[in-house]
Amino acid sequence: MLTKILILGLLALIVISLFSALAMLARNDDQAKRERVVKALTVRVSLSMGLLLVLLAGLYFGFIPPSGLK
Repeated sequence: MLTKILILGLLALIVISLFSALAMLARNDDQAKRERVVKALTVRVSLSMGLLLVLLAGLYFGFIPPSGLK
């Protein structure tokens, strides 16, 4: 159950980061906002890598069975 909550939480954070970067990109007026877009996208990529590591660790340690979560 904790694995499902962690996975869903990371997915929610990834989506929030992606849409915040989109909102900043739409209001892209100066260099400072461009830097914020890059930082938001860096956070999204880092969260995606973290999610991948959580999934791989869950498979390796048996928290996620090979047939998937039910």
